[in-house]
Amino acid sequence: MKRFNAKKNAHKYDYDAVVIGAGPAGEAAAMKIAKSGLKVAVIDPRKQVGGNCTHVGTIPSKALRQSVFNIISNRRDPILNQGIDYHLIPLNKVLSKAREVVRNQVETHTRFYERNQVDLIHGWASFKDRHTIQVALSDGAEQEVTFEKAIIAVGSRPYRPDFIDFDHPRVFDSDKILQMDYIVQRIIIYGAGVIGCEYASIFTGLGYKVDLINTQGQLLSYLDAEISDALSHDFRQFGVLIRNNEEIDRLETYDDCVILYLKSGKRIKSDALLWCNGRSANTDSLNLGAIGLEPIRRGQLKVNEFYQTSVDNIYAAGDVIGWPSLASAAYDQGRCAAAYMVGDENARPVQSVPTGIYTIPEISSIGKTEQQLTEEKVPYEVGQAFFKHLARAQIIGERSGVLKILFHRETLEILGIHCYGNHASEIIHIGQAVMESKGGNTLEYFINTTFNYPTMAEAYRVAALNGLNRVF
Repeated sequence: MKRFNAKKNAHKYDYDAVVIGAGPAGEAAAMKIAKSGLKVAVIDPRKQVGGNCTHVGTIPSKALRQSVFNIISNRRDPILNQGIDYHLIPLNKVLSKAREVVRNQVETHTRFYERNQVDLIHGWASFKDRHTIQVALSDGAEQEVTFEKAIIAVGSRPYRPDFIDFDHPRVFDSDKILQMDYIVQRIIIYGAGVIGCEYASIFTGLGYKVDLINTQGQLLSYLDAEISDALSHDFRQFGVLIRNNEEIDRLETYDDCVILYLKSGKRIKSDALLWCNGRSANTDSLNLGAIGLEPIRRGQLKVNEFYQTSVDNIYAAGDVIGWPSLASAAYDQGRCAAAYMVGDENARPVQSVPTGIYTIPEISSIGKTEQQLTEEKVPYEVGQAFFKHLARAQIIGERSGVLKILFHRETLEILGIHCYGNHASEIIHIGQAVMESKGGNTLEYFINTTFNYPTMAEAYRVAALNGLNRVF
């Protein structure tokens, strides 16, 4: 990689680098560039930093999930649930905690930009040529910005097919749903991916009847089959009606309801519909044709192993490049793209990413599934720890869940870890650290390590011993 020469570009361009987008990928890229001694600006249409992740995506939805989780816990407690009807709480009321979290996150991340002397330009960016961006500012004025290199980190938005009227007050996507200000008894969720499943948990927790329309044959089929089955089982236990292998024919909207017609001939009547079927990259307003850049499926950009697009001075990171479309990965991708841009020889592309799905309970995994190992004919074995047997889980009242360790039965190398249950997204990082350790990635680590008691982390020792008992 050619190293960035800041002095060479000091007077030729306004900035050594421009980052488009102030979400996780954009922020990480800007901080890396600034710490490398280069002059950088971030362009974003919002007056506050954080991107979709902070304002309409990860942060508000996970804060909402936590509030619903607290409601579920209180509902179970005979002392705390007296005189409260949890079925009569509009969604925007439950979001009061989320708004507080968003404010705090914006304040925290704004300080990062100030401390690192990163210029923030609030407006809509569009390319004029390979070294010039035209910015439509919020006050109606326009500003021209020149740069040596740029990183596109504009994120994504919910995909909206033309035949659905998203302006109707009973039709929502995952951004608009945060504004729901009325009570519903029943809701249809079309799309059973990560976002659809997370919202199915949230609405069920609020007492709504949920019809979950899955275009596939199994929920989250890329997960370990046992984990996917556990999620389906719990959903059905809590009243979610899962309809697999279904596809929309049309949607009728009325003042007091919606009616979904499926190609199988089924008709479903509900108070509202939440569309969760795919996302589109926010590249349509960037005037990419001016720099000879052609988006691929749903506006996404193709990059090489250095996060470069086909235009060599333009990089891209985060949801705009597709997989894995997670805030955690976007942050690392942005940092790596900037590292390659400035010529950091130690930069490594993002490859190993833990899955984090914030259903109730959570799902998290890393490494291979049983299906993959079976297809690859790897001689593996399974170690399990069911949460209901752990003292900590019994104490906190969260007894549903399991930790699975998949390991090579001869070398004891850990090949995959899958967790379903409360705090799964935290628990997985212990296994991740062991899997990525050089020379120490074996089941014996968990057997020979002393864990605090009682803790959820103790599940690793229990699962390791369980798996070792299967080896002969």
